[in-house]
Amino acid sequence: MKSLTVENLVQKFSLKVLTGKNKLQQKITQSRAHRPGLEFVGHFDFFPTERVQILGRKEITYLHKLSIEERQLRIGNIVKYHPPCFIVTAGQEGLTYLTQYCIEEGIPLLCTNESQTTSEFITKLDAYLVKTLAPETAIHGVCINVYGMGILIRGKSGVGKSETAHTLIGRGHRLVADDIVVLKRLSPRTILGTHDEKTKEFLALRSIGLLNVVRLYGRKAFQDETRIALDIELTKWQKNSLNNELEHESSFTEYMGVQIPHIEIQLQPGRDVAGLIEAAANNWLLKQQGYSAAEEFLKRLESEF
Repeated sequence: MKSLTVENLVQKFSLKVLTGKNKLQQKITQSRAHRPGLEFVGHFDFFPTERVQILGRKEITYLHKLSIEERQLRIGNIVKYHPPCFIVTAGQEGLTYLTQYCIEEGIPLLCTNESQTTSEFITKLDAYLVKTLAPETAIHGVCINVYGMGILIRGKSGVGKSETAHTLIGRGHRLVADDIVVLKRLSPRTILGTHDEKTKEFLALRSIGLLNVVRLYGRKAFQDETRIALDIELTKWQKNSLNNELEHESSFTEYMGVQIPHIEIQLQPGRDVAGLIEAAANNWLLKQQGYSAAEEFLKRLESEF
């Protein structure tokens, strides 16, 4: 199971450490934060103890209104479950009682420095946790953003994946990863494509060598990550294997349980592969909007009879 540490959160969000400086290596494995509400009134049946606990104005105001004895009881009931850490949003005061319990139980107590609402902070935190803790795998290929959509370009070594990506970059599209593409499963329907840091911004072309696309073509030539929408496989030309059907039957490639539309493009001298990928991207976008060129063509034929 993937994990990160409390210290990672401190560094990412510039959090102030109020207690537990020697406990920052505690692991976080859950991709969502939690705001204890029902737990403060004694309901613990569904308390996600392994999640980061967020205390905003609503929670702190409630605790301030309690008597000292009741406050100690409510807080004591939560800290005994030893969540990874507590994060209090900026602007909250009078946390002496909470600090005391966190010191006694060895739980990091953190505080945000930015003047943002609790909801805004949770949105940023959850997005970071989901992306960082997402299941991932690495594949051989190229990932490029074409017209705002992520496309995987796969094929056997030497088939021309990187050269095709270079042509697409020259047409204004953006490289995400070359050679090794890291895929992250963010949800049952979403795969994110990114690089492995070592190959970031690099494109390898046979007979030319390694290129830094940002240095050559500017920042607009590179994108750090993209949501994968199409899986395109480049294959060698096979005689009599292609036909001119109005619309090919949909096929998919599965990555970590997520189905990605798959298209095969056969290579032959003179074929504009980059142009075909652009056409495939635009056609996919139209299909998402409910338009089918084949259906419209058939309707035109039917109207003549």
